Formats: sequence, C-alpha cells, structure tokens
Amino acid sequence: MEFKKTNSRIVDKSSRIIQIFSYIFITIFSLLCLVPFILMVSSSFSSEKAITEYGYTLWPKQFSIFAYKLIFENPKLIIGDYVVTICITVIGTAIGLTIIAMTGYALQRPDFPYRNKISFYIFFTTLFSGGLVPFYLLISKYMHLQNNYLAILLPGLMSPWLIILMKNFLKSIPHSITESAKIDGAGDFTIFLRIILPMATPALATIGLFLALGYWNEWYNSMLFLSANVTYRPLQLFLYNVVTQADFIRNSAASSNVPAQDIPNETMKMATAVVAVGPVILFYPFVQKYFIAGITIGAVKG
Repeated sequence: MEFKKTNSRIVDKSSRIIQIFSYIFITIFSLLCLVPFILMVSSSFSSEKAITEYGYTLWPKQFSIFAYKLIFENPKLIIGDYVVTICITVIGTAIGLTIIAMTGYALQRPDFPYRNKISFYIFFTTLFSGGLVPFYLLISKYMHLQNNYLAILLPGLMSPWLIILMKNFLKSIPHSITESAKIDGAGDFTIFLRIILPMATPALATIGLFLALGYWNEWYNSMLFLSANVTYRPLQLFLYNVVTQADFIRNSAASSNVPAQDIPNETMKMATAVVAVGPVILFYPFVQKYFIAGITIGAVKG
C-alpha cells in the first residue's frame, strides 16, 4: 500500500511538472505570436526616417501619426468605405451562410436521389476555372453589374470548398434524428431550422468566419468592376490605392529634391494594415472555440 501511495505521488508530481512546463511553453509561444502584430502597430506610429535608420522596433523611436493623417485625410470618404465594407460583409455572410447550410444539408441526406451527381459537379468546379476574361464578361456584359455592388457580393456567396466542409460536418449528425422528427410530423424546413442548425453551430461559425474574411479582404473584384466614379468603394480597395500612391511618390522622389526617407512608405503600409485588420481581431475571439471545432470535425469526416 505504501509503495502504491509513493508511486501515485511520484506520478502526480511528474504530471504537475509537465503541466507547468506546458503552460510556460504555451505562454512564451503566445507572446512570440504577438510580436509581429506589436511590430506592425509600433511601425505605424513611427516616422519613416526612424524606420530607415533603426528598422522595425517594438517601441517607436520617433513617434509620428503622419501616416494615419494621410489615411484619414478625408474622414467622410473612409467612413463611407467602412460602411460599404461592413454592409457587404454582413449581407454577403448572412446570405452565403444560408445557401451553403441548405446545400450541405441537402447533399448529406441519404434520401436525396441526386446528391452524388450534384456533389461531383460542385467538386468538379474546384479543378477547372474559366479564367479572368470569361468571368469579367459574365459580370459586366451579360449580368450588367458594372459599377454595381452586386458584382462584389454575388461571386463570394458560395464556395465549393465551404459546401464540402458543411456537408462533411452535417454527416456527423445522425440521420435517425431527422427520421424521428419526420415521424413526429415535422417538415423539412422545421427540421432544418429547429434541429439541424442548432446542432451545426461550430460549422456555421467556421464557415461564417471564412465568408466574412473573404468579403472584408475583397479588393480585386472591386478594382475590376467599380470605376473611380463610384464615390464609396470597399475599404481594402481604398487602402490599396493609398499604398500604391505612396509607392509611386517614393519612386518619383528619386528624380526630385524630396528625400525618400521623408515619404511615409513603410509606415503607410503598416498603418493601412492596422486599419484593415482591427475589426477582424475584435470579431475573431467570439468565434474561436466554434472555429476550432468546425475545422476539426469537418476535416475528419468522409
């Protein structure tokens, strides 16, 4: 008995030591992950001259908000761009999540006769693409969405990979639950809304996060289909134009008397990154636990 007690004490002590070292390692690793973000914020509040001389530091050598002044030079414009981006993100995520959830639910139902053919068609679209020119002609010539926010909203509503992820996740929900609900008299929409969706919260949060990030970071389609005549455009396109103009001015400074180190090129890039990534960082912690669960379950189910 004494030997067993001594052995259990040794095991408890060793497990505590391992736990302490694990916490220490995770803490150090988490702090190291924060270093790039701290460098980004610090550099955005530094002067271009300080970055040129000292490089990127954890604390600004010469504090400056000149880069932010250039970005917010027209506050009405950037606020309007923020509103456009938020509206497109919220509307696109809500509609896309609804369509993807309904599609994934239908494709995983054993009693749906055409599920294999439709699943193959969705998967086939991930292997081949029509290219940029057919896509541009489809949006601008045939759908007549030039200078229309729908040209940004519609292409991002559905993704084959997200449909497959939702389908694989919903396979983990036993079909017997659906059958028992049907026996009790529930219809398909009632089953989907009251039974399936509450059980699919991790998948909904994960796919919703992917859709929201896609819409929030969208700038390419905006550049293609929204001309300069549109007053308010997505935020990422505005920030892209700001950085492009800063690069152009810096390259042009070589042929002028303006010192290149006085032009906020690097600080401008860091400031635009802070402005763009801020709302996403505030949103991510609320869906983190669902995000991990959704990725794990959706990845292991066949």
